Amino acid sequence: MQDSTAIERGPQQRALWMSTAAFTACFAVWTIFSIIGIEVQKQLGLSETQFGLLIGMPILTGSLIRLILGIWADQHGGRLVQVLVMLAAAAATWMLTYADSYASFLLAAVGVGIAGGAFSVGVAYVSRWFPASRQGLALGIFGAGNVGAAVTKLLAPMVMVALGWQAVAQYWAIGLAVMAVIFWFTTSDDPEQEQRRREGAKPPSLASMLEPLKNVQVWRFSLYYFFVFGGFVALSLWLPRYLIGVYGMDIRTAGMVAAAYSIPASLFRVYGGVLSDKFGARRVMYWTFGVSIACCFLLAYPPTDYVIHGIEGPIRFTLSTGVTGFIVLVFVLGFFMSLGKAAVYKHIPVYYPKHVGAVGGIVGLVGGLGGFLLPIAFGALNDLVGIWQSCFALLFVVVLASLVWMHVSIRAMERGVAEKELRKLPELPEMQPIHKPEHEGVLGSHLLEDWRPEDPVFWEATGRRIARRNLWLSIPSLLLSFAVWMVWSVVVAKLPAVGFRLTTDQLFWLAALPALSGATLRIFYSFVVPIFGGRFWTTLATWSLMIPALGIGFAVQNPDTPYWILLLLALLCGFGGGNFASSMSNISFFFPKSEKGHALALNAGLGNLGVSAVQFLVPLVITVGVFGALGGEPLMSSDGVADHQPLWLQNAGFIWVPFIALSAIGAWFGMNDLTTAKASFAEQSVIFRRSHNWIMCWLYLGTFGSFIGYSAAFPLLAKIQFPHVPVLKLAFLGPLVGALSRSFTGWISDRWGGARVTFWVFVGMAAGVLGVVYFLHAQSFAGFFAVFLFLFFVSGVGNASTFQMIPVIMRKEIDRLMPGMTPEERTRQADKESAAIIGFSSAIAAYGGFFIPKSYGSSIALTGNADAALWSFFVFYLTCIGLTWYAYTRRKGLLYDVERGARAA
Repeated sequence: MQDSTAIERGPQQRALWMSTAAFTACFAVWTIFSIIGIEVQKQLGLSETQFGLLIGMPILTGSLIRLILGIWADQHGGRLVQVLVMLAAAAATWMLTYADSYASFLLAAVGVGIAGGAFSVGVAYVSRWFPASRQGLALGIFGAGNVGAAVTKLLAPMVMVALGWQAVAQYWAIGLAVMAVIFWFTTSDDPEQEQRRREGAKPPSLASMLEPLKNVQVWRFSLYYFFVFGGFVALSLWLPRYLIGVYGMDIRTAGMVAAAYSIPASLFRVYGGVLSDKFGARRVMYWTFGVSIACCFLLAYPPTDYVIHGIEGPIRFTLSTGVTGFIVLVFVLGFFMSLGKAAVYKHIPVYYPKHVGAVGGIVGLVGGLGGFLLPIAFGALNDLVGIWQSCFALLFVVVLASLVWMHVSIRAMERGVAEKELRKLPELPEMQPIHKPEHEGVLGSHLLEDWRPEDPVFWEATGRRIARRNLWLSIPSLLLSFAVWMVWSVVVAKLPAVGFRLTTDQLFWLAALPALSGATLRIFYSFVVPIFGGRFWTTLATWSLMIPALGIGFAVQNPDTPYWILLLLALLCGFGGGNFASSMSNISFFFPKSEKGHALALNAGLGNLGVSAVQFLVPLVITVGVFGALGGEPLMSSDGVADHQPLWLQNAGFIWVPFIALSAIGAWFGMNDLTTAKASFAEQSVIFRRSHNWIMCWLYLGTFGSFIGYSAAFPLLAKIQFPHVPVLKLAFLGPLVGALSRSFTGWISDRWGGARVTFWVFVGMAAGVLGVVYFLHAQSFAGFFAVFLFLFFVSGVGNASTFQMIPVIMRKEIDRLMPGMTPEERTRQADKESAAIIGFSSAIAAYGGFFIPKSYGSSIALTGNADAALWSFFVFYLTCIGLTWYAYTRRKGLLYDVERGARAA
């Protein structure tokens, strides 16, 4: 940008203040549904979830278009783009008056949301008028246009009561159109746009605008903004509804209070810019997150009655937040949110001066998505949980995650700078007076700096012993992870028998949700071992299994436990599913290429035995009081197969607790971290540009996704289709066959080639699905069970063969893509990318554990049988057959010469 001394103060100030006024008008229109939506809800009889979707739809549109509008502002100038945004939003707002159904209101709300895109345009436009030392203040003033939400809450209720909600839409549309005209005639193009026009330079390309989005810090800022801005918008929209529901206020009073929240929460953004310029954005963000955590925790506490059995009788008291305390807390929360909004955007023009629109657009997009998703989540939580304060509990989780991620990132940066000096320190501070150079690192045996598994001498002398110890400590941890992950596959089949009143679809949801959360966690777990170390992460991940194990043990003892608690525990079981990605990534670093496939097969295959273990052990332990009085009382069964028998269903969770503790302790004291396995997320993220990463994700979804999906759904599906057969006594055999076939068929892929084995695996799975369809229609349990055993067997073979393919593919690809590296560097790079692909593909594949049970549930609910789900699986396997052949096994395929040559040799 031009030197600030060459910029005239008059145009500069007009650009700032007119942009702020324009953004205020846009924000007033963007949040119009927070007021008129309440009247529309009454008019159409909408549920809380439908209401949340309606008021959030404009926020969604405004969020999604921020990226492209920010890019256009960088390319064509913010002044022109801003005017077009305001005119389009004004037209859409006027069209609101013609809506007469819920669908038409949603469609009109999409157009109204265009007003929300004004933010990324204004950030790009305003930042070019000011030097870096004053951009925090300037963007803080511009961001104060959030006060437009208060304008709507102050004026819209009065207009709506006097003239109806249609008048609000018309007046706001006219006001925004007038503001667009004023903005055009009072401002001028920014200095960079003027210079580009004089020189006849072309605007930057779209690809160059998107380049900074590869940086992980952009996405970290996006999470921060999801809370500080998305949370602010969500509360602006939700507060009127909350105040009416909790404190019984009328619409005008609730609107006034919400407006009073929005005004300072917007204007103090200016002060946040000043503080960020003066004291630094990091300090402001720490204060923002710290105070917000305290406020959200207090606001999330529901009114509760307590009874303490005292010496002289019961002592009763109530804890609740009155309206005065609520207003104080929410105002403090809004104040610090405003400081945080300014602090986040302080970074963008400083570090990305040429890409303010794109980077600001994506950060604003994610923040705006918070404004869309959070109100919907608030409404859904009200419907599901039945507690008004649940909205603040959700905000508490979001801000806690933001603070933890920020702090961990900062500490990692600081450790990276000081790592060499830190290594010189003793293990314990009391040893510092007698600590000498010869003592450095002597007690730190868990960190291995010299690791050369491809060196035969090193491997035979030292490496093999250490690698095997890490493998055999990893396997029980992974086995327990799978056991906890799949415990609901057995528990759901027994819940109706002990008095839980749940529909078939609700039961399939409980069976499917652990796979959904586990698959999502695997995406993150795929990259953590090179960042945090395998020993630390294996220990932490194993201890995390305690949460769902204990939670299930307590929850299933009472049939009146709310369904939402069961759903939450099902999601928390995803901790077990996530561990697979980090475990496989960790073990892959310890072994040489010649033994990597076998080691991974053992780790995964014996770990997969956890699925079989849970389906074999749980039906046994729930029939006896294993833990005596400590385990709680049993519930009586009434399922038509074993009536009036006591069931200790809580043992399904409690039985794993002692083993989890032993495995975690063993991992901490027996495993190692490798310095050669260290890599940042940015170094690993190169796999997202590798086409074979995505191909292997699809193929592994067909093998492991089938294994875990069938494991989760088979007990419940068999119970529904064959209600008089004691299927839980046999269900464990399928996962057992699949796990053992994975463990002990790796040699087939080593001998014949992983791609060729994978091809025939999918042929077998397609045939197996046809067999399941046939025997279901024949109502033959023996045939149904036999074909499923076959499906489990071939899926296990495919699990081993697909993982055998990944290192081979990447060794060949790295040789082609990076010929300038030395052989040792190419090997190291291939190993790092292979580990990341193994972890990431396992994450994508784990979604099969969600889609397969959910497909069964949806198919049965819609058609009365599972045929629709099974035929969709058949079509999917056909795509896997074609993809494997085209990419790898045909004559011109990537692995044709490797596998045929290996066979010939």
